[in-house]
Amino acid sequence: MANNEIWTIGRILKWTEQYFEQKGVESPRLDAEVLLSHLLKKQRIYLYVHFDEPLQAEELAAYREMIKKRVAHVPVAYILGEKEFMGLTFQVTSDTLVPRPDTEILVQTAVDALKGMPPEAHRFADIGTGSGAICLSVLHFTENTEADTVDISPGARAVAEQNAAALGLTERITFHTGDLLEPIKDKTYTAILSNPPYIPQADIETLAPEVRCKEPMTALCGGADGLDFYRRLCAEAPDMLLAGGFMAFEVGIHQAEAVANLAQEHPLIERTEIIKDYAGIDRVVVAWRKK
Repeated sequence: MANNEIWTIGRILKWTEQYFEQKGVESPRLDAEVLLSHLLKKQRIYLYVHFDEPLQAEELAAYREMIKKRVAHVPVAYILGEKEFMGLTFQVTSDTLVPRPDTEILVQTAVDALKGMPPEAHRFADIGTGSGAICLSVLHFTENTEADTVDISPGARAVAEQNAAALGLTERITFHTGDLLEPIKDKTYTAILSNPPYIPQADIETLAPEVRCKEPMTALCGGADGLDFYRRLCAEAPDMLLAGGFMAFEVGIHQAEAVANLAQEHPLIERTEIIKDYAGIDRVVVAWRKK
């Protein structure tokens, strides 16, 4: 990619797509378009309408740096510094996981359950909050709700606080730094939500380099069988639920039944349900406390 050549939008996209393919980038054309449209502060459709528009030298230089990061397996969201989730934009950094579409199932489950309850003030907790995508989305799509969030990472907490401010939700949320339920163990909630680390230790090496090498390992590894954090949550969280309240957890593939059984072992849990994701995979376990 010589500096003295004229590089149009169409030409640079084609070159980048081919380069990404050579380097094993999973979605070469999409990533090329997302990065360039973000750099130009335009919608992706703009790239097609203005394919013959030449890029300025400073734009080329900035795009070249983006390309270098992507072929080094830095996730697109980290390069951009943001990720869309539930139609909202969240700041993300290497201190936080990149929010996944599958996690929207957990959010929608919580929103529907909270809306189905009596119209009084409800407070819920989000454990392992990361960027805050789960709790802030639930707050955004419900009324008369407040939240406590916990994350063991001060860096993640700082990102979540910035996202809360950007979404105008700071007054409805309280942030805590600590290990799972420990910082809020004396409180009670209508709901306790979590997308905890659930990748079994042996599976970590099989993850894509973007995930294995760039995203925080503390937010990925769930112990030998991936269930370590569910064991703790299912043992401790039911006692913190109000009568008729619920806990809802995202789970990994083939984990739903085991997590539902862990929840059902607690004497306060009346029933559990398993909800599938967009691909038909069991993705969320909900456990209801007795009324």
